[in-house]
Amino acid sequence: MSIATSGLHHVTAIAGDPQRNADFYLRTLGLRLVKTTVNFDDPGTYHLYYGDEAGRPGSLLTFFPWKGAPSGRHGTGQATTTSFSVPEASIGWWKQHLTAQGVEVGQVQNRDGEDALHFRDPDGLALSLVAHPQGDPRAPWDNGIVPAEHGVRGLHSVTLSVTAEEATAAMFDGLGLSFAAQDGNRFRFAAGEGGPGAFVDVLVTPDVPQGLVAAGAVHHVAWRAPDEGTQATWREELAGSGVNVTSILDRQYFRSIYFREPGGTLLEIATDEPGFTADEPLLELGRALKLPPWLEPNRAEIDRMLPKLNLPAENNPGAEA
Repeated sequence: MSIATSGLHHVTAIAGDPQRNADFYLRTLGLRLVKTTVNFDDPGTYHLYYGDEAGRPGSLLTFFPWKGAPSGRHGTGQATTTSFSVPEASIGWWKQHLTAQGVEVGQVQNRDGEDALHFRDPDGLALSLVAHPQGDPRAPWDNGIVPAEHGVRGLHSVTLSVTAEEATAAMFDGLGLSFAAQDGNRFRFAAGEGGPGAFVDVLVTPDVPQGLVAAGAVHHVAWRAPDEGTQATWREELAGSGVNVTSILDRQYFRSIYFREPGGTLLEIATDEPGFTADEPLLELGRALKLPPWLEPNRAEIDRMLPKLNLPAENNPGAEA
């Protein structure tokens, strides 16, 4: 197959209270809310996108938040850790910052030259901040909440838990990823030349129960396609190789196809285009509820169903009050 993704596009998870979710990712992790919209398949629920200043592919963690949603269970058949990239000298700062924010953090762990700090968000989603020795040229979102020199650069990697690695490894090979390293029962695969934003770790845990997707658990992991034409070609190749892949879906800010890897995790291939400035300017990103054209006739009803969100002014510096 000709498929050759350049890396992660986004990770989507389930959350509980949307205001608590926004407060954590904006004020504790210092990400920007780049789009406030709804779940297109369930428009009574927000879909919140957090990322860098413009919500560039590879910087994005998104949520479907349901207030009162039951807790999920981490286990096999899902992505169990989402990791962000931070500068190599910033791990100590982050440990102090997270602790001061009331977040319980573990000891800094080193694996193959990378320092990692593990913690959970308010719904229990497993996260880590990773300092990769080769550095990360991506610019942080500089809004004054987190100093730019320590800011999150984007996604670093995701960890998938499976009962056996062979079939999952074969699918990643089909997506253009190459085997990069093994550490015990952990297998690392890399897109392109690898580096932050281009890694997936496959953790073999045959004795761990099946995971349950609910609050605090990942729903799916998305990989990048450069444009719609390339995505269409890749879709045909996946379908031709026997993968049960969906039709191309319009997600307004990218086009998507979905399928499962053999270990059970739902994967997506999303286009880089058109991006989050498709329906509002850069300074205004995230401030207003944006709906796709086919849901605009139901705006009043949708607005009544959704809980109100209060965003800090720092999310839109320079925008008119």
